[in-house]
Amino acid sequence: MTTHAPAATRPASAAPAPAPARSRALALAVLCAGMLMIVLDGSIVTVALPAIQQDLGFSPSGLTWTVNAYLIAFGGLLLLAGRLGDLIGRKRVLVAGLAVFTAASLLCAVATSPGLLIGARFLQGVGGALASSVSLGMIVTLFPEPGERGRAIGAFSFVGAAGASIGQVLGGVLTEALDWHWIFLINLPLGLAAALLAARVLEPERGPGLRAGADVLGAALITAALMLGVYTIVGTGEHGWASARTLGLGALAVALLAAFLWHEGRAAHPLLPLRMFRSRSVSGANLVQVLTISGMFGFQILVALYMQNVLGYGAAATGLAMLPAAVAIGAVSLLLSARLSARFGERRVLLTGLALLVAALGLLARLPADADYPVHLLPTMLLAGGGGLVLSTLAVLGMSGAGPADAGTASGLFNTTQQVGGALGVAVLTTLADGRAAALTAAGQPAAEALTGGFRLAFGVAAGLLAAALLLAATVLRPTGRQN
Repeated sequence: MTTHAPAATRPASAAPAPAPARSRALALAVLCAGMLMIVLDGSIVTVALPAIQQDLGFSPSGLTWTVNAYLIAFGGLLLLAGRLGDLIGRKRVLVAGLAVFTAASLLCAVATSPGLLIGARFLQGVGGALASSVSLGMIVTLFPEPGERGRAIGAFSFVGAAGASIGQVLGGVLTEALDWHWIFLINLPLGLAAALLAARVLEPERGPGLRAGADVLGAALITAALMLGVYTIVGTGEHGWASARTLGLGALAVALLAAFLWHEGRAAHPLLPLRMFRSRSVSGANLVQVLTISGMFGFQILVALYMQNVLGYGAAATGLAMLPAAVAIGAVSLLLSARLSARFGERRVLLTGLALLVAALGLLARLPADADYPVHLLPTMLLAGGGGLVLSTLAVLGMSGAGPADAGTASGLFNTTQQVGGALGVAVLTTLADGRAAALTAAGQPAAEALTGGFRLAFGVAAGLLAAALLLAATVLRPTGRQN
C-alpha cells in the first residue's frame, strides 16, 4: 500500500504536509536500512582484501582498486545525484540507487577476474551515491520540526556508526567461516528488501523535471573535478604527494572545480546554488566535516592495521575489538545527541564531541608496540563515543540551510564533503605512517617498533586535524540557537 498522497498532487520542490508519525517512522526505518547496507559494504570489504587478492590473483597495487573504484564513483557522483533527486524526485533516485547497488553486489560476488570485480565495485559506487545522496534530504522533509529532525538524524547517524563496525566484524567472520564472496552476497536480501519497501512506503513525489534545472555543463565539471580529485588522492600512496602525476592531476582537479564555481555563479539553473554557502552553518559544518572525517577515518583504518600488523589480531578479533567504539558512538548519537542539542544547542554539543575525539586520538599517539587492550585501547574506544555527538550535530547543521527545493542538493553536498574527507584522511595518514615506519626500519628499529612509530605519528596528525576542526567550529559557527 501507499501511505502518502499521490505524486501528481505535490511537486518535490513544494513543502509537503506532515505525514502521520507512524508513516514517517516507517519511512525513516527504510532509509536507515538502505544506509546500513551501503555503510556495511564500505567496511566489510577491507578485512577480506587478503582473501580476494589470493583468490583472484590481484597484484598489490591492483588490489587497492577494489576500494578506490568504489570511492571514485561514490565521491564523484554524490552532488550530481543529489541534484537529480531535487529535479526528478528523491524517492525515484533512492530506489534506483538501491537497485543498482544490489545488482552490482551480485556482480561482485560472481566476479572471476580482477577487472570484473573492479568494474562491479565502480557500479556499486554509482548505486551508493544515488541512494546516499538523497537520504538526508528526505529526512529533512519528513521531519520539519527541529526536535523530531534531530532525533531522526541521530538514529540515521547511529545506523551509520553501527554499520561500519558491524561490517568489520561480519567481514572477518564471513571470510573466515565461508569465503569472500559472501561479503557481497549478504547485500542481496538487504538491498531487495530496502528497495521494495522504499518503493511501497516512501512518499511519491514529482520534481519539476530536468528542464527546470538541467545544468549539463555544471554537472560535467563537478563530476569530473570530484572523480579526478578522489583518483588523485587515492593514488598518492603509490606515486607520492610530490610526484609530477599527483601535482598535475591535482592542479587539473582544482581548475575544474574553479571552473564549476565560476559557472554556477552565472548559470540560470545552477547544479549547486552558491547562495547555500551564505549560511555560516552550512559552510562551517561542511568544512568542519572534512577535517573531522579525515581524522576519524584515520582512527578506524589505522587502529585496525595496528591491531593486525603489530598486535597480531585476526580479522574477526579486530572487528570485535573495534565494537566498543561503534556501541559508544551509536548509543550517544541515538540516545543523547538530540536531547543535548535541544538543551544546549548544536554548537556546544559539537564542540564537546570534538574535544572527546581529540583526547581519543591523543591517547593513540602514545601507543606502545606491546599494547594491552584494556589499558591502551579500550579507553580510546569509549572516548570515540564523542563521534556520536559530532556526526549527528554536523548533519543537522549541514542541512539547516536547505529548503524543500534543494534538500537533495544539500544532502549530496554534505555526503560529498564526507567522502572527500575520508579519502584525504586515509591517503595522508597512511602515507605518513608508512614513511615513518620505513625510516625507523632503515635506522635499525625492530619491525614492531618501527610500525608502531609510524602509527603514532599518524595518530598525532589525526589528533591535530580534529583539533583544527574544533578551532574552526568554535570560531565559525555561531553560539546562538539560531544558526543560520
